[in-house]
Parts: sequence; structure tokens; C-alpha cells
Amino acid sequence: MHTFEVWAPIPDSVSVEVDGRRHDMTPSPDGWWRADVNASPDSRYAFVLDDSDTPLPDPRSPRQPDGVHSASQLHTLDESLWTDSRWTGRQLAGSVVYELHVGTFTPEGTFAAAVDRLDHLVELGVDFVELMPVNGFNGTHNWGYDGVLWYTVHEGYGGPDGLQTLVDACHARGLGVVLDAVYNHLGPSGNYLDRYGPYLAQGANTWGRSINLDGPDSGEVRRYIIDNALRWFREFHIDALRLDAVHALVDHTATHLLEDLAIETRRLSAHLRRPLTLIAESDLNDPRLITSRSAGGCGLDAQWDDDVHHAIHAAVSGERQGYYGDFGSMACLADTLRQGWFHAGTFSTFRGRTHGRPLDTRRTPASSLVTYTCTHDQIGNRAIGDRPGTYLDSGQLAVKAALVLCSPFTPMLFMGEEWGASTPFQFFTSHPEPELARATAEGRKAEFAEHGWSTDDVPDPQDPETFERSKLDWDELVREPHARLLDCYRSLLRLRRERAELTDPWLENLSVDYDEAEQWIVVHRGALRIACNLSAEPVTVPVGGSPVLWWEPPMQDETASATVLPGHSFVVLDSSP
Repeated sequence: MHTFEVWAPIPDSVSVEVDGRRHDMTPSPDGWWRADVNASPDSRYAFVLDDSDTPLPDPRSPRQPDGVHSASQLHTLDESLWTDSRWTGRQLAGSVVYELHVGTFTPEGTFAAAVDRLDHLVELGVDFVELMPVNGFNGTHNWGYDGVLWYTVHEGYGGPDGLQTLVDACHARGLGVVLDAVYNHLGPSGNYLDRYGPYLAQGANTWGRSINLDGPDSGEVRRYIIDNALRWFREFHIDALRLDAVHALVDHTATHLLEDLAIETRRLSAHLRRPLTLIAESDLNDPRLITSRSAGGCGLDAQWDDDVHHAIHAAVSGERQGYYGDFGSMACLADTLRQGWFHAGTFSTFRGRTHGRPLDTRRTPASSLVTYTCTHDQIGNRAIGDRPGTYLDSGQLAVKAALVLCSPFTPMLFMGEEWGASTPFQFFTSHPEPELARATAEGRKAEFAEHGWSTDDVPDPQDPETFERSKLDWDELVREPHARLLDCYRSLLRLRRERAELTDPWLENLSVDYDEAEQWIVVHRGALRIACNLSAEPVTVPVGGSPVLWWEPPMQDETASATVLPGHSFVVLDSSP
């Protein structure tokens, strides 16, 4: 006997169809409907609302074998398959994250194929694997941000059992797992939640209708989100969640959804006796997200930091379009490294207003800011999805890597970055509906036309080749110049593990020198100096020390009081006696 239940305060009647037979459900005053039905552990089921002829999938469906429009399936993970009973978790501070998209990480695009590449990540020296969203979306391939059934796992990747296998394999290798979770909107196809209850608000954000977090009956909607987050932690042994675009969560209640989520995550963490981490993606530069609850904040553990990316990328590449307009100088790069954000209560020309709020570097560790040279957004949201290696030389890529991996922040790599992958990461979708497919393709071209790109250059997200082009080419690892860059990344990550100065999270212990005209910058981390030459010509940097790691061999005189850096290069110097 299985109890089927669903929150559906909108319809007047609800029945559940189990393996082809319908059963009436009994309502309760709180909007929940329930029915006890004899069912097998893998029964297919769907809910029928009022007199509709179309059974709908369960909003909390654990599995969708035939896609997001079809019947749900009962499913429970086999607990006997877990081998990670000794896994005690991993804290984010001091760690390095590796972001990947399951569908393009390997040629096969599955969880099982990703398992076969985990040893590469161990040898690289990262600590967490971050998966772009894997919940249920319509179609065969997608970035994952068009999810509509948040409790499911995309069948094309291997379904829930495949995710269990991947997480278990990561833990066996000492790798934690971060899962990207999207709670700020629902995808355009397969979303039936508004037929069940008031899941959606009247307002909208960039991607669609806002979620009802503070209106009538929002309590159950908030519960829907929090229960989903806890499910990933508890049932799938996930170690951290990356919360997508939390600035789009509209919540005017006295206790924000994020604070509620932090409270319940901390409670579950205590019970499981392992760290559970919440990482926000936010466009606000608002330190209250990562401020403790006792100090009036939301109590999240970390947040993505685009300003560090922008400051490094603009300085190295020279690009100034769009939101890079305020970035690019050595002074900007130095200020951003010192204070965590560039816009911290300063005027943003891109936004046309004052943006951000200062970070209290005495109380908030820099490890609470996740920084990167690449992300799925910073590559995929370029018109042609081109990686930095297509317009920067290897030395410039190495300089960017040194600035991030030797920083006091929590570094994150995007798949293939470590060898300068030549394959693009383009925006791709597979909407089966012709109208939606056409609208997606036309909208993508119109978006970039506004920024001056030729629409002929923008790939069609619906073209299967756009997806195929975005898959990593693993044969590149042993070819030059990729092999040399990979060795550089491994060496930087090894040095980060060996030297405590590089994981020191307190920005008060960091200092920066630079020369605007000669385009060099030196970051001081205890006895280590990370000297970078962003220009193409050799420069003399007025710092000395024993070279311990470099891209091109530096030169020093007998006194070793100054260092000559070749163009587009870095060196890590040790000034210890």
C-alpha cells in the first residue's frame, strides 16, 4: 500500500491514476489530497485535476522515465548501493571547485561517462565537482535552467540512479559534490504547477513568471523549495547547493526564503554530521547574503563573485564591452582583489546607478566569495560561446589562472579551462514545440543584435550541432599547447595545497602593488609574491625572492631585489629567508 499525496488547492476534485486505474483522492483543509493505493515500487502514476482528460505528472515526482509531460514513476534509491558511509564531507574554505555540464563533459553526456573522468579531476587537484542543473526539463539536451520538475533527475543523463552512482564515485575519490539548483523560475515547457496551486506570482523576471514566495498560500510553495533542497542533501548525499540567481527571488517576508533554507540546512547538517554548504549566485554584491544570522544576515556560506572575473578578464583581454566598461585598469584589479568587489557602493556605468555594498573584510572571510576565470555564463553567454583560448594566448590564460588560484577567494574552474579547451560552450536547447523552438532562436539573435553582433554569427540553440560542438575534446590534453597549460594548472593547484599563505582567507593579510603604465601587478600573500605581467613586452618588477613556479622563466640580478618578467607571464616568488 502506498499513500499518494499532492498539494492542489485550486481544483475541486483530484484523482490519481496508478498503472492505468483511477482512484479518488480525499482532500484536507490545508489543500493536500491523499489516497492509499496498492502499488508496486515502480508504478507509473499521474494526477487528474477536476474533469481534465490529461493526467499530469507529480510536482514532487521522483522520476520521469518518459519526459516531463508524461506520467511519474515511484522510485526510491537503493540504500545498499552507497559505499560512502565513511564520507565526512568537505568544507568549502580552502577548497577548489570544478563546474561541469554533464551533457557536454564527455562524448556520451551521462553520469556514468563522467565517473570515468573523475580521476582526471583528482590528478588536477580540485576538491568539489559542481554539476550544472540535472533536474527534469523538456527535450533531450539543455543547459538545465529550463527545469520544470525540480525533484526529478534528467533521464538522458542516467536518471536518479545514475546521479547516485556519480555522487558515490566522487566521494570514493575524496571529491565533494555541488549541485546547481534553480528556484527563481520554471522552464517554458512542461510546467503544470499553476494548475495545482498558486506556485507563481504576478511579477516576472528575465526568465519567466516569478515564484510565489510571499503571497497567499506561499507557505507551501516555500516548503516545496526547501524540501527539494533537503532531498538533494539527504537522499542523494549532495554536499553543497549552488542557488541560481537569488536576486530574482522576490520575497518581502520578514524572514527571507534563503534564511529559512539556511536554518533548515544547518539543522540537517547537524543530524548528518557532515558539512552542508549553500552557495548563492547573486548580482547584488550584497554581503548580507553571506553574513551570519546572528549579525542580521541570511547565513549562507558563500556567493559567486563576478567582479573578480570582470576585473581579471578585462585587464588581461582588453575587452570593455557591456558590463566590462568599468573594469580593465590595474587600479581596478588591485581594488577588487583587496576588497572582494569593485562595485561596493560605487557608481556602475553599466547599470546607471550606485551598485553594491562594502564587504567587512575583518569579519567576512574571502573564502566566502567564489571566483573564477570562466563559468558557463561567462563563456556561453558570449554570442558564439567562444572560450578565452580562442582570442588569448596561453601566457594570458596562465596569468588569469595564477591570479585566481593564488587568491584568498574560493577558486572555481569551468570544465576544460585547465587545458585551454578549444571547443566552444554555446547556448543550446532542444524544445520539441516548433513555436517555442523558433522563439528561442529568434530571441537569442535579437539579444545579441542589440549589442552589435552580426546575427549570422549567433548559433541556433535548437540546432543539434550547437550542442555537439560544445562537447569537450579529451584528445586535446596530450597535445600542445594544451598539455603545457594543464601542467601549469596542476602546479598552481599543488602549490595552493602546499602553502598556507594561499588559502589564508583574510583580505587584511593581502596587499597589492601595480604599475598602470607597464601593466604589471604583484599580489603579496605572506612570504609569497605572485607577480604577473599583463603586457606583451618584458617588464622589471621591483620585488625579489626565489622563483618557485612560473609560466616563462624570469630573470634576476645577483641581489634578487627585482625580477624581469617576460611578456604575458607570471612567477610566484618566495621571500622566505
